[in-house]
Amino acid sequence: MSTPKKEFKQSLGLLDSTMIVIGSMIGSGIFIVSADIARTVGSPGMLLIVWIITGFITLTAALSYGELAGMMPHAGGQYVYLREAYNPLIGFLYGWTVFTVIQTGTIAAVGVAFAKFTAVVFPWFSEQHILFTLLGFHISAAQLLAIASIVVLTAINLTGIKEGKVVQNIFTFAKTFALIAVIFLGIFIARNAEALSANFSHFWDANWTAVKDGSIITITPLAGWNLIAAIGVAMVGSLFSSDAWNNITFTAGEVINPKKNIPLSLAIGTGIVTLLYLLANIAYIVVLPVVGNPAAQDVLGRGIQFATSDRVGTATVSVIFGETAAVGMAILIMISTFGCNNGLILAGARVYYAMAKDKLFFSKAGELNSHAVPSWALIVQAVWASLLCLSGSYGDLLDYVIFAVLIFYILTVGGIFILRKKQPNAERPYKAIGYPVIPALYIGLATLICAILLIYKPTFTWPGLGIVATGVPVYFIWNFFTQKS
Repeated sequence: MSTPKKEFKQSLGLLDSTMIVIGSMIGSGIFIVSADIARTVGSPGMLLIVWIITGFITLTAALSYGELAGMMPHAGGQYVYLREAYNPLIGFLYGWTVFTVIQTGTIAAVGVAFAKFTAVVFPWFSEQHILFTLLGFHISAAQLLAIASIVVLTAINLTGIKEGKVVQNIFTFAKTFALIAVIFLGIFIARNAEALSANFSHFWDANWTAVKDGSIITITPLAGWNLIAAIGVAMVGSLFSSDAWNNITFTAGEVINPKKNIPLSLAIGTGIVTLLYLLANIAYIVVLPVVGNPAAQDVLGRGIQFATSDRVGTATVSVIFGETAAVGMAILIMISTFGCNNGLILAGARVYYAMAKDKLFFSKAGELNSHAVPSWALIVQAVWASLLCLSGSYGDLLDYVIFAVLIFYILTVGGIFILRKKQPNAERPYKAIGYPVIPALYIGLATLICAILLIYKPTFTWPGLGIVATGVPVYFIWNFFTQKS
């Protein structure tokens, strides 16, 4: 008697899908990265410009992906789009990079952020609390907590898609309403006359502030190409904070009416997050001066640029609630990062499942367990992400991830042009808005950002490009042994 074939369960409705988009996007970044952006561009106007450009890029890409999602509502999402638009090699390079750095690196970075903010409430989990040394690596309590959070969330998702979506919905609703509360408090309750005067009298005065060991080294006025370059470099943080919206495409096999609900969830989810992020930064600049002094003893003196440990969200709320804000915001960000990682873990394994079905990943990753989830893919993802938690800081992981992400976003949006020619008669329930102008504009802007990062952040972007390139020999070696077996 043959064993019945296990298949994905279509359990994700429009609300669930939108919660995956929103929940995967909102992590810790919105509460942290504005400090580094402020140091890089140095003015309220430019801080908002960075977030506006990021929002435009994110929305443009998401609306373009809607066309591809409607055409190919299959598990694996973006991997499938690249395979069909180009060839199996390009699809594999994406899947390879998702596994080696994009998805697992993001999971690790968010896990590290979860641990960092847990340490505010429970100092034992501090990054400075070294527990032991292994093979020359100093292992901290924070790193072990980051790994533990990944293991717990993976275990939850091994029990089924319904359990994973419940966790996702609860945590996403909680952190979305909490972020709205921070915005409301900042804009309507905590507006500060000193901050407003400082910010609006120098609204467009852009400067790049270089810092070393907590002290200002140089302050460079920005204009022309230097201003463009600074905006491009500053966008690493904002793009990372706005990333992972595409994760819903990975779960297409489990979405009810995916041709309709995936494009809609992409548009609704990215639209909501983009608006919230812009409003959050408006709240920051009406409460805190953008320009600050790292030696200042108070929140206003340090400003957004030098908020303690870059915790801009905490600094904003502390204007109202004082030092107790640190604990409250830490708990909020713990909720936010925990929920964010649930969405990333849930979705990522579906890419490896699709690759395994194409015989481009370990065959067991293409199997579903008794709960209709790719258990082996989830476990392998957790193991590698946990190892990455030991590899570097939040900022290092962020730099590796964003460059690789942008490369494949550019290729995927470019795939719309290719598929319009290769498959002109394919069903397209949704078409990319503003085609061909808006998708082409996205490609141009994203390519410019990649070029800037290669020039100004070579330490991490070139290795990121190298990780993509290593997939080429792996692809041919994998195919060679697959054909022999």
